[in-house]
Amino acid sequence: MADDSVKVDRQDGVTLITLDDPKTRNALSPDMSAALYEEFDRFEADLDSHVLVLTGSDPSFCSGANVRKFDQTLSNIEEQRGPISLPWGAMEARLANHDADAGEAGFGSVSDVPLRIYEIQKPTIAAVNGYAIGVGLGLALSCDIRIASDDAEFAEAFVRMGLVPGDGSCWQLPRLIGMSNTLLMQYTGDRLNATDALRMNLVSKIYAHDEMMGEAMALATRLASGATFSMSLTKYLAHKSTELDLKESLRLAQTAQEQARRSEDHREAVSAFLEKRKPIFRGR
Repeated sequence: MADDSVKVDRQDGVTLITLDDPKTRNALSPDMSAALYEEFDRFEADLDSHVLVLTGSDPSFCSGANVRKFDQTLSNIEEQRGPISLPWGAMEARLANHDADAGEAGFGSVSDVPLRIYEIQKPTIAAVNGYAIGVGLGLALSCDIRIASDDAEFAEAFVRMGLVPGDGSCWQLPRLIGMSNTLLMQYTGDRLNATDALRMNLVSKIYAHDEMMGEAMALATRLASGATFSMSLTKYLAHKSTELDLKESLRLAQTAQEQARRSEDHREAVSAFLEKRKPIFRGR
């Protein structure tokens, strides 16, 4: 592993990944990102690991990107500044010239971690125990399910550094909480408590802080013992259907259903039903 600030525990089909860098309140650095990529790959390749839980060591889930690295690239960016223009026009010009380099500021690997989580082909749960700020919120948004401690706080803090949400949250948040709530969060950088996050549909459930991890692991264990092959296909359908009309989504679902019918889990479910017993799913 590239970094010892990522702790991993595997039990009962659940892989628990804990961000653990107390000095920075679990800020996401390039080294931590590399360790996460490695663990996500290992999780997907492990046939005995069915559900991923992502959390942080108290009091933070993830406090954002490690800003100590920011000043290392500022001088280079200053030298490349062009004439002042309106922001949208400057964006269009850069895109037209294929000059928009996401990794220019040295944070490409950090910004892409939410995408890697989003693309994991198994169920994922964010157990948000504390601060989920900036890209830390992006990590939580990219998980399938978000469960929060009553101590959790959420913020799109990029604007406070004069930056934009470069972690995919401009795509995620409007689908979850609407455009007005999204831009309110992103324009102000203000923090939301867990109750407000639940009201806005940012999280699914809130638990008392000392109960949250137990509840998250209980849910993960329950899912891990279920038909995770069909869950994976369901996740695929849910992702793809956001870009399709109903007719196209139904066609895609019919194809996925044929795939599911060929799975060991479906055969086991049918056998268990006929034999009047509880099925034993293997996620295949």
